[in-house]
Amino acid sequence: MRPAAGPPPAAPPRGDAGAGPSPAAVRRGLAWGFLGILTFAGSLPTARMAALHLDPLFVSLGRALVAGILSALLLTWRRPRAPAGLEWRWLALVVGGVVLGFPVLSTLALRDMPAAHASVILGTAPLLTAAVAALLARERHGPAFWAASAAGCALVVGFALWRAGGAGAPLRLSRGDALMLAAVVLVAFGYVAGGKAARTLGSWQTISWALVLALPLLPWPVWATRPHGPVPASSWAAFGYQSLVSMFLGFFAWYRGLALGGIARVGQVQLLQPFLSLALSALLLGEAVPPVLWIVAAAVVGCVAVARRAA
Repeated sequence: MRPAAGPPPAAPPRGDAGAGPSPAAVRRGLAWGFLGILTFAGSLPTARMAALHLDPLFVSLGRALVAGILSALLLTWRRPRAPAGLEWRWLALVVGGVVLGFPVLSTLALRDMPAAHASVILGTAPLLTAAVAALLARERHGPAFWAASAAGCALVVGFALWRAGGAGAPLRLSRGDALMLAAVVLVAFGYVAGGKAARTLGSWQTISWALVLALPLLPWPVWATRPHGPVPASSWAAFGYQSLVSMFLGFFAWYRGLALGGIARVGQVQLLQPFLSLALSALLLGEAVPPVLWIVAAAVVGCVAVARRAA
């Protein structure tokens, strides 16, 4: 076993504590954030693929159980320092937001809607993450930043409404829409809390400790919802992606990006996730994706660039 690691080096000042991160730190944060979002893009399509033949609660909680066991092994091997003080509170929000809340609610929502539709609703996450960062992490940004963020969010929401029925169609919040929106609110809190904890605790340490913290809650519901018949290999492969990538490795990159570049700033990279997920939904599930998607995606990328410069 490796000797115990000492505390991580002091983090440079961040957006909520005096001077913001340096341009080099922002660039590294955006690169890590994009890598995290690239891995998360497969989360909704693979969750729907897994839930076609597995209970949604088994998928959402089972992936946390597998990732929690891997986290316990990783923490035992690396032996980082234990969380202390306020870090435990941030980890509790991570558990509620990204370990339990978002996976359960989003997987339940996918019973009532295609992964492509859910992916577009997820496009509201960047603005919510920025708002929660202003509330909890005391990050402050000017009107131009908020205008660019709101524009990107409006593009995503408008695209969702267009897909739902077009102009003149009544706007009704379905059960799946309500579950997915609630999931996005919870994941915004989890992202901000994880970004805060990662600044002092470290990126992989943050998600690993959160998963271990949730571990005692998981075995019984996972066992109770286990499959009782044969399950296609495709569903097990999707469950494996959920467990290893969506719930574990992806957060190594994502929380590192949030810690380096600022939560609200790097959080805007999430605007790309719905469109990456739509492409994967078409590839993996055969869901139709209109050509206008790429036009909207280009506009969203422009909003991300403007938000970054405004920040």
